[in-house]
Amino acid sequence: MTEDNFINCVKRNKDRLYLIAFSYMGKQYDAEDAVQNVFLKLWKSNTEFNDNEHIDKWLTKVCVNECKRTLKYLLRHNSFSASEECATPVFDSEKNYDLYNAVQSLKRNERLVIHLFYFEDLSINEISSYLGIKE
Repeated sequence: MTEDNFINCVKRNKDRLYLIAFSYMGKQYDAEDAVQNVFLKLWKSNTEFNDNEHIDKWLTKVCVNECKRTLKYLLRHNSFSASEECATPVFDSEKNYDLYNAVQSLKRNERLVIHLFYFEDLSINEISSYLGIKE
């Protein structure tokens, strides 16, 4: 992958991957670290990609796996506190805020499934494959 291709890929995917990581990790800085690690893995990867869609799907899977790995590490080393306050986005309407709160009240894996299905337009089969769970 050339440097220009890498830069374009980062620009095209950084916000999308951040939202995935944030929905999984629940904290801004943890999500930012996860996304940075994903792009580092892309830069070091020798994977041959067919097209942008292939890269995007690869990045999504790597992002989910990176979040799982990081969360396991943080929990194992008692570095993660579920009680820490998370940043709440600002919404145009109360309805959107209520929807956000409803989704945030779900378990971490459930939030991630909702995000991948509705915002990333992944199929149930793809989501189950990425998360390693049954359909």
